[in-house]
Amino acid sequence: MKKTIFYLILTILVVSCKTKAIVYDDPVPEHDSLTISSTYVKEDRVINVWTPPTYEESSDSFPVLYMPDGGIKEDFPHIANTLAKLIEDKKIAPFILVGIENTDRRRDLSGFSDVEEDQQYCPLTDGAKDFRAFISEELMPAINGKYKTKGRNGIIGESLAGLFVVETLLLQPATFDFYIAMDPSLWWNNQYLVKNAASLLADFPDKDLKLWFAGSSAVDIFRATRSLETVFQNNAPERLTWKYSDEPKEKHHTIFRATKEKALIWALN
Repeated sequence: MKKTIFYLILTILVVSCKTKAIVYDDPVPEHDSLTISSTYVKEDRVINVWTPPTYEESSDSFPVLYMPDGGIKEDFPHIANTLAKLIEDKKIAPFILVGIENTDRRRDLSGFSDVEEDQQYCPLTDGAKDFRAFISEELMPAINGKYKTKGRNGIIGESLAGLFVVETLLLQPATFDFYIAMDPSLWWNNQYLVKNAASLLADFPDKDLKLWFAGSSAVDIFRATRSLETVFQNNAPERLTWKYSDEPKEKHHTIFRATKEKALIWALN
């Protein structure tokens, strides 16, 4: 029985680290693609940029939503299409979407771990540190230089990308203004972020920030997300507005699409 439970958990963890296997036939919206040569991740990265329908005719500047897993064959199309629908329905203001196409998501999205067993799922390289620097020091300036942006930025991600979102909020909170994380892989490094969240929140910047996060029925996920909810209930800084969405009816592979609209409406308004 113990072996059965072990292999079940192992399967869940491996799936949450690897690129998603389910393929959706989402229409690819009109968008720009550019390539940035990065000194931080030491490779060329393909960036996909969707601008709202009013972008060309408007003299306004727009906030920006950044997204790991942002390739054309990844989550970029369905998030861009969702933004377009929400904007058309006047449920959110117009946003620019910037999708970062993956090369090695397990390297880029996982932070430091001293748990040897974690290397079965993801590299123990703290690649998230370099990926975060790429976004803040190279990608953001490139986007701000090319597009009409207004200096308000957010990030959205699921699974390992959700882990990256939460880690960024706790380690370098001033990087973004709002954070969205579906089913973050908070089991990483023996739940280091959850266990240290209270002390990390004590050093929060004097800045208005927003966090929306959700947990599915995946056992390794909801135990950690519910624990993090408790930490925020007791320790959230006054200027952090946050919301936890418990989603026991959703599975790890369904939660992103099931919750994206309500997450975007809450976070982007």
